Amino acid sequence: MQFNKISKKRKIIFLAIFSFLLMWFWFSLPKPLFKSPTSYVIEADNGELLSASIAKDGQWRFPLNDTVPDKFIKCITTFEDKRFFYHPGVDPFSFTRAVIQNIKNKKVVSGGSTLTMQVIRLSRNKKRTFYQKVIEIILAFRLELTFSKKEILSLYAANAPFGSNVVGLDAAAWRYFGRNAKQLSWAETATLAVLPNAPSLVHPGKNREILLSKRNSLLEKLFQEKIIDKNTKDLAELEPIPLEPVSLPTNAPHLLNRFKADFNDKDFKSTRIKTTLKANLQLNVSSILKRYHQQFKANGINNAAALVLDVKTGNTLAYVGNVYEPSDPEMESHVDMIGALRSPGSTLKPLLYASMMTDGFLLPNTLIADVPTQIGGYTPQNYDLGYDGAVPASKALSRSLNIPAVKMLQKYKYERFYSQLKKVGIHSLTNPPDFYGLSIILGGCEVSIWELAGAYASIARSLNHYSQHPNQYDPADYHEPNYIKQKIQKKENLEKSSVADYGSLYYTFIAMQEVMRPGEELLWEQFSSSKKIAWKTGTSFGFRDGWAIGLTPDFVVCVWVGNADGEGRPNLTGIQTAAPILFDIFDLLPEKREFTIPYKNLVKTDVCKISGFRAGEYCKKKTTYMPLTALKTEICPYHQLIHLDHSQKYQVTSACESPELMVHKSWFVLPPSMEYYYKVRNRDYQTLPPISPNCINESDNLRTMELIYPKNNALVYIPLEIDGQRGKVIFNAAHRNQKSKIYWSIDNEYITTTQDFHQIAVSPKAGKHTLTLVDDEGNRLVQIFTVLDKIKKSVK
Repeated sequence: MQFNKISKKRKIIFLAIFSFLLMWFWFSLPKPLFKSPTSYVIEADNGELLSASIAKDGQWRFPLNDTVPDKFIKCITTFEDKRFFYHPGVDPFSFTRAVIQNIKNKKVVSGGSTLTMQVIRLSRNKKRTFYQKVIEIILAFRLELTFSKKEILSLYAANAPFGSNVVGLDAAAWRYFGRNAKQLSWAETATLAVLPNAPSLVHPGKNREILLSKRNSLLEKLFQEKIIDKNTKDLAELEPIPLEPVSLPTNAPHLLNRFKADFNDKDFKSTRIKTTLKANLQLNVSSILKRYHQQFKANGINNAAALVLDVKTGNTLAYVGNVYEPSDPEMESHVDMIGALRSPGSTLKPLLYASMMTDGFLLPNTLIADVPTQIGGYTPQNYDLGYDGAVPASKALSRSLNIPAVKMLQKYKYERFYSQLKKVGIHSLTNPPDFYGLSIILGGCEVSIWELAGAYASIARSLNHYSQHPNQYDPADYHEPNYIKQKIQKKENLEKSSVADYGSLYYTFIAMQEVMRPGEELLWEQFSSSKKIAWKTGTSFGFRDGWAIGLTPDFVVCVWVGNADGEGRPNLTGIQTAAPILFDIFDLLPEKREFTIPYKNLVKTDVCKISGFRAGEYCKKKTTYMPLTALKTEICPYHQLIHLDHSQKYQVTSACESPELMVHKSWFVLPPSMEYYYKVRNRDYQTLPPISPNCINESDNLRTMELIYPKNNALVYIPLEIDGQRGKVIFNAAHRNQKSKIYWSIDNEYITTTQDFHQIAVSPKAGKHTLTLVDDEGNRLVQIFTVLDKIKKSVK
């Protein structure tokens, strides 16, 4: 009885110990097995290495690769562990042989370790003792229970030492042979297979004879095992072993840095990613930028960047953040300009044009005033410093005129446009709308290439989907670019309206196709092979940034040229620097598709032939397709019915001419300030006939004079000249009758008389003044202006 009790107690103790050992055995495998930092690695969409960086601990150690080349598997198992696929983690034959060899030699000459045991040893990094060998054997058994043979080989290939600071097969293949491990020959693979056996003794550049002997010995074994034939063996033995380690590719260094910066925020699982970049396109775009950079350097322009996006997906096809010249620190080529915030110049104008059409503020060719303008102390200027008087909105866009753009934004309201920019993906506007004011349309804000290109890709993507759902829009079309190759499942959640409707986008792209191209591209329409590209340039204030952005139904290309430190340079304009690069890049891209005309999102509308407004009662009309919001737009304000005497030489009114004797005509009449400039560029413009002498007392009802500058209640600043003397300001007026005289007075004090060209140069003192103009027919014009003590810099 006593014996049974002791026996039962022993059983319990035995079961407890066994359970404990079993639990220890099961949970003995560390998780994760390897904790060493790995290199950041980015690959093209075809798996080609683009760029990599050294790990934090100074090692070239690529992340785990699930696939190990078949050549390496055959080489490493033949050299290290020929029964790898048959043993349970420990090879008893190899282990017994190693023990016998060590006893005979009275020292350790062979460890008898399998590849599984070597994986355990590499992961633990402990001193090689008998005790540690026992632990390795146990953990090797445990490893085999959880991981497949292929997974164990992957762990070995990723963490084996290959000499110097090179760890893992992938890093070694690039460091020693400059190629992917899958592309290595039998000789090259055999060389790498023998390196982990003694990485501190044998590595390229030292002990070359030992390395060559070990490699050839392995090749002989491969031949004996009938893995390779004799010809392959003989040819492989003739191949030289590598020299010193080579540099890894640096074909996308700035995207690599972007990946590093995004790593924690976007919760990546590995420091190796396959990107959406096209390897050949990336190289070619880089080459184009380097070629142009040779010209730019002569003008002190050090930096350039380009981004190519696929419209359909938003995937990044080429990402060149800068001309990469790390050997020259003055070039600041390490700065990624694709993510940098810069003034966009005029590149936001197409977005305003599309927004205004979408919201019913204008039609594609609506006339916009282009005259000297001052708004609250803000005085925009056209690039050529000239004025058209009035210009169709589409021409104002294609010619990138600043004054019409400001006047359009003044009508649309910058608060509304600010909201539109946010909706299309411009999220760098961190200040409130009032901070930017009207200057936002001329580059008075900061955006990045990434955001700008993403916004253009979004609106192009939206128009591409017209054929799929003509009367509905997918808000998911508006998203930022992507550079990670992945499958994205898209769920459509269609809406009846969008940031910009299909018709407005189509007319915007048509207007952008009319932008005059640079250099040899000027005659592009004469060649059938030319691509129709909707594009826009931009130049920031002070010639600090040159932009060019273009799109087709398939691609968006954005180019920036300038200096990373913001230094401006003469002739640093979008048309001279960025535009030629843009078209060279488009030449690399396939297809010549055009945007589909969205007929179901257009409506037949009567449009004034001259003014581009919706036709009024007195307009010469043409019926054409317009965006659906055309019926909300303003009726032409410039055509009016005028009354002439029977000779049609004079204007008359019912107060001085019998109605039955009048001749009634439709007439295109612009305000005097617009007319003043418009008639110079439009020779067919007919000014109003003069007022009949019999009706002179009725002339007050007719607008005959207008001040071009200053406008009523304008704020005027008079600067100091170089010699320190107070300068003068030019006042300018327009009169419908060129022969009329205008008498100028300030504060009831007569100044001068003008005829033909009504301009005067004056220097009134600071304060509020009254300006009075009287013509020789007695018509009066009175306005108020204020002279400031110093310049007013705020722009609202």
